[in-house]
Amino acid sequence: MNSLLSRALELQHAAHELMYLGMDGEPIYSDTFCRLNKELLVKADSLFSSRSSNIEEEANLCLALLMGYNATIYDYGDKGQKKQAVLDRIYNVLEELPDSLLKVRLLTYTYGEVYEESMLQEAHSIIDNWNTSALTIEQIGTMEELKNIEENPYPFEVI
Repeated sequence: MNSLLSRALELQHAAHELMYLGMDGEPIYSDTFCRLNKELLVKADSLFSSRSSNIEEEANLCLALLMGYNATIYDYGDKGQKKQAVLDRIYNVLEELPDSLLKVRLLTYTYGEVYEESMLQEAHSIIDNWNTSALTIEQIGTMEELKNIEENPYPFEVI
């Protein structure tokens, strides 16, 4: 199966794996690190021009691209432009996407890129409506990711 959604989910998984490489206490080998970075950039670039008319599939695709471009260290000189194009797509998707785990994940990763307070507030508003006694592993992981981004904002420079 090589559908757009399956490729987007595969990219999300690979980006998450690279972002958390070594966090389990296992050693990080430079050849593995370089290989994963290269594979991730190739996957992201191969999906960059793809689009979907299905809002949830498009949201997953945008999330995958943003995660992929943020996770890799490689850049052929156009990664910043591609990330901005993905962010532009995300703003359109967020307007149509219903409140869901996917929307919170998209808000979380986008907030981690642009630090717009309204995104943080919207993510927390959706999370506040979740049944805390029946949270899924994915919901818990997303809440932890959002907390991590809030507590450790990536340093950026205002020009």
